[in-house]
Amino acid sequence: MDALILSDWLGGSHRSASDEQVLTAAFSDERVFVTYDCRTIPAVLKNWAETGQHHGGVVLVDEKTLRPSDIGGLLRALRALIAESGDETWRDRVIFLRVR
Repeated sequence: MDALILSDWLGGSHRSASDEQVLTAAFSDERVFVTYDCRTIPAVLKNWAETGQHHGGVVLVDEKTLRPSDIGGLLRALRALIAESGDETWRDRVIFLRVR
């Protein structure tokens, strides 16, 4: 499993895309979307759940729990989450990342 920042993923073509476009592309590319956007993404996910729209999974990170500048901490927490999740499917899963 690899991780890409939005500006590197698909040549950066989704840097200015809407939340819906990014989530749709991530689903098509079989990627889990990791984001600090705990304001607008949950509303999109709620709407999608109500309409039956699927996504590839979303990991929400609260900047009060894990600072955006703490890349090492983010990677450690994501690795722990992946190890803990085992073979579980990520499709339509929404998780708030915890520091482990």
